Amino acid sequence: MKRLLNLLVLFLCFLGHAQNDALFNEATKSYNEGKYDKAIADYQKILKNGEHSAALYYNLGNCYYKLNQIAPSIYNYEKALLLSPNDSDIRNNLAHAQNMTLDAIDTLPETAMTRIYRGLTGIFTFDQWAYTAVFFILLFVLAYIAFHYFQFSGKKRIAFIASMLFLLFAVASVAAAYLRYNDYIADHPAIVFPKEVTVNSEPNNRSQEAFKLHEGAKVNVLEKLGDWNKISLADGKTGWIPSADIKLIKDF
Repeated sequence: MKRLLNLLVLFLCFLGHAQNDALFNEATKSYNEGKYDKAIADYQKILKNGEHSAALYYNLGNCYYKLNQIAPSIYNYEKALLLSPNDSDIRNNLAHAQNMTLDAIDTLPETAMTRIYRGLTGIFTFDQWAYTAVFFILLFVLAYIAFHYFQFSGKKRIAFIASMLFLLFAVASVAAAYLRYNDYIADHPAIVFPKEVTVNSEPNNRSQEAFKLHEGAKVNVLEKLGDWNKISLADGKTGWIPSADIKLIKDF
């Protein structure tokens, strides 16, 4: 009975994957034919089925971009970039979409050390760094076994040095994964969806206006209080915005 149940679950998973593939191909066909609304509907069905991928969000972003819907296009490009941070096509299309926004938000200057840190840890996502660490650990084990079995001192020396280097790389990869994960969970990016929204100095409609934002602006959520979110911008500005006016990018 248990084996039959496992086979049934496996069959349903295979069937669901096949249906998603068919929907993806149909949506891509609709996109190529200029039927962007139809393509969006099919891509959304795949999301409702619980499947998420960089390609799916990238294609959704393209559809919304073709329809001149700024916020949804940026939102989906950002989600695609989270899943595939080194994809140049996603970055380029995101930049094109961001050029359509009204808000010019400057970023605070970074120190040289911060740029180096972000450049190194940003090469991979935290899970990719973890896989890299496992890869180097395997190489370390193989090199250490080779050191143990080699007869000649020259080969043993090379194997020992290689094993130590692989161990060092593994430790460095674990550290990068840890730092990248901490950065990931501390960051709560979101996209503004209304055409224009007022950001207040306090979490209520009676408080003073801090500044205005427009659709497609990217913010970082600092905290939540009732129906309000405290946000910060890349230029350091902070304020309170209604929760319904933004969508969290990491909401998979």
